[in-house]
Amino acid sequence: MHDVVIIGSGPAGWTAAIYTARAGLKPIVIASSVETGGELMKTTEVENFPGFPTGIQGPELMAQMQEQAEHFGAEVIYDDVTDVSLTGDLKVLKTGLGDTYEARSVIIATGSAYRTLGLENEQRFSGHGLSWCATCDGFFFKDRIIGVVGGGDSALEEATFLTRFASKVYLIHRRDELRASKIMQQRALANDKIEPVWNAQVVQLNGDNALESVELEDTVTGEHRTLALEGLFVAIGNDPRTELFADQIDLDADGTISVDGRSSRTSLPGVFAAGDVLDPTYRQAITAAGSGCVAALDAEHYLADLDDRAATEAVSADA
Repeated sequence: MHDVVIIGSGPAGWTAAIYTARAGLKPIVIASSVETGGELMKTTEVENFPGFPTGIQGPELMAQMQEQAEHFGAEVIYDDVTDVSLTGDLKVLKTGLGDTYEARSVIIATGSAYRTLGLENEQRFSGHGLSWCATCDGFFFKDRIIGVVGGGDSALEEATFLTRFASKVYLIHRRDELRASKIMQQRALANDKIEPVWNAQVVQLNGDNALESVELEDTVTGEHRTLALEGLFVAIGNDPRTELFADQIDLDADGTISVDGRSSRTSLPGVFAAGDVLDPTYRQAITAAGSGCVAALDAEHYLADLDDRAATEAVSADA
């Protein structure tokens, strides 16, 4: 039986692994068979993570975090958790390869997935003109013409933020009115750099080595036209990866894992959450890493309390 099993291998998972490993808890990190490293594996240059003044590639940052965790004794399993039983004192996790792991505590750091457009070239252009994070990548589009897909608060917030860098921002929305709050609409539509493109959906991404244009389909007439863009930001929402735990653990209204205040403690004793799986707002590598630290410390304290209680009970039994 293990003291800690960590599910997920993004900034939250690796940070939790570093802290629990340094605490001598010998964590197991079930890192996934195909998505090790999380969303940062799809990012090119990361310039806003402290400690890297000239930036670092997303996959390189994740590799260094993993190396640090393994240096302190974390064990990495390249497999996928397919079934969990978390309600008892003993947590049981089963994987796709048929292995079973038992643990006294579990840290859930499964992250969230950005909703995609479902287009043929989407993966090819990811990091090459196509992005899901204005805060992460907006700086790279100085004086460029770019687009934002979406009509909710997140899309308008992204579009407004991107006007700091871009020369023009097209706001592409499939309807003729926005879903965002009135204040967000007023702020965005009053910005001279933002031009709405109504009743339009992106149906094709064009370019050689990087995005050069998109093909739009009019959702009313069905007509197609090409819009020249050097960047496209997709802001149609994201989904926390909570499917495995939804029937055992309390979730918030937005589908993220509910925790106790600023802690990582979930509704189940011995189960902790970290990173984007509990954060619908910030979704940054640095906030996820900080959350992983919190989860590790909470797990460490939980296990120490269990050991103290067991020792007290043992003394009472001998008396």
